[in-house]
This record gives sequence, C-alpha cells and structure tokens, in this order.
Amino acid sequence: MAGSPTARRRRLSIELKKLREADGKTCAQVGEALDWSGSKVNRMETTLGRVQPSDIDALCRFYGTGEEMRDFLMSLARQAKTKGWWQAHGSGVPPWFSIYVGMEQDISTFRQYQCEFLPGLVQTAAYATEIHLATSYLSTEDRERAVHVRMERQAMLTRSCAPDIWFIVHECTLRNVVGDRALMREQLERVLDVSDLPNVTLQVLPFDAGAYPATGPFTMLGFPDPEDPDMVYRDGITDATYLESPDDVREYTRSFDMLRAAAASPQRSTQLIKSTLKEYAR
Repeated sequence: MAGSPTARRRRLSIELKKLREADGKTCAQVGEALDWSGSKVNRMETTLGRVQPSDIDALCRFYGTGEEMRDFLMSLARQAKTKGWWQAHGSGVPPWFSIYVGMEQDISTFRQYQCEFLPGLVQTAAYATEIHLATSYLSTEDRERAVHVRMERQAMLTRSCAPDIWFIVHECTLRNVVGDRALMREQLERVLDVSDLPNVTLQVLPFDAGAYPATGPFTMLGFPDPEDPDMVYRDGITDATYLESPDDVREYTRSFDMLRAAAASPQRSTQLIKSTLKEYAR
C-alpha cells in the first residue's frame, strides 16, 4: 500500500469506486440509498471530498463488504488525514502542486520530458530561484519556501529504494541561459552528477532530432502496487492536469518511448552536456 497521505487518499477513492462499480450502482443511486447527494459519492471517489469513518461504515454496510475490507478502508482514511512534510511550507506549495508532491513520494518509476527548463529534480537552488523569479507571483518568503521544497524533493533521487528515473530534456534547456553563464556552469555540472546515479537515465533530444510526438513537458508516475494505476501530470502557471485513464497513460507512454528513440543515447547526451558546459566556461 502506498505511503504518503496523498497516495492513501487516492487509493481510498479508487477502492470506493471499485466497490460501487462491482455493485452495479451509479453515484446517484448510492447517494439516494444513503440519503446523500450523488455529488458527495462522486467527490469521495475523486479525492475531492473528505471521507469520514461514518461514511465508510455506511458504504460498507450498503455494499455488504467484510470486516477485512472495512478495516482496510478505515486505515486508509485515517492515514489520509495526516500531513506530508511539504504541507508545512504553506502557500509556498499551491494546492494543485501539493497533490503532485504527495504522489511523488511513493513512486517506483518516474518518466519526464522537459523542453523549456531543466527538470526540477536536477535543479540547483540558484537555478530554481531564477525560474521562480521569472515565472511566479510568489512573495519573497513563499518563493524561498518553494525553492526549499524543490530541493527537499531531490532526496528521492538517492533515498532507500529510490525510483527508476528517466529524464528526456530538449537541447534548448541546456542552452537557455537562466541567470548567467556561471550559474549555468554550476547547473550543468549538477545535471552530470545526477545522470551518474545508478537509478537515473538522462537523454538529450538534440535540435536536429526532427519531428517528435510532444507538445510540451509532461511527467509520468508509476507506483509499486498494481492497484495504484500510473498517472500523467502536466502543469501550467496556475493549475495542473492529472490524467489517469488507461487510454491517456497508454498514449503518453507511446509518446515517451518515441522521444527516447529520437533522443541521443545516454552516452552521447553526456557528451552534449559536457560540450555545452565548455562553452559556458569560455
């Protein structure tokens, strides 16, 4: 079972939806039977609503589940109420991104394509600060919190049972000067250090790669428990999109595989990074 509060909340919603569908009922039918609104049932199944112990009791009686399933759901609900470490940073982590950070804590695989800036998991604090200065409206205090959270997230790269990580970055991310040339030298050295980790693969998609199947950055998160389906994450300036349907995940998986095929090999990518690093040293 996944460990972070966010992942437990998601698992709880998945299990509740499975129980309803196995019973052949709609949200409206369940709501009517329990004297609830259908929207309340839907919110509980989409992580948008808080699930109380009394709700689980009522649903388990209605669906006729056994004690073992009831206890499992109760455990998920209790653990979903705890707070993750990132939530202590308040408005430095907007709600739509807090969900992502919570999911990230429990992944077993991580696939990301970046075509504008280098991935957050490989950024230095100085690079991340420049990005936030240019792209967000956060206060100085919240910006510092946001950068701190980004640095803390990088612990997943070397944690016990670290996930299998695969980055694909467009060559423009290496040449887009964020800050100044000295900052970029430090940043590319950091990229090389991360790419040397045994659980990390990094490829560069060169300018001459031709056409490729992507219209912007995206991240794919995979989980160790088969009951927790993979998901795709895409963020914007003020919100994010989470895609979980098998069709969506399948298409993004196909696109990522095609990007891997079009990108330079990991060895050639390292040489491209080192070559760019030398240019910044001039």
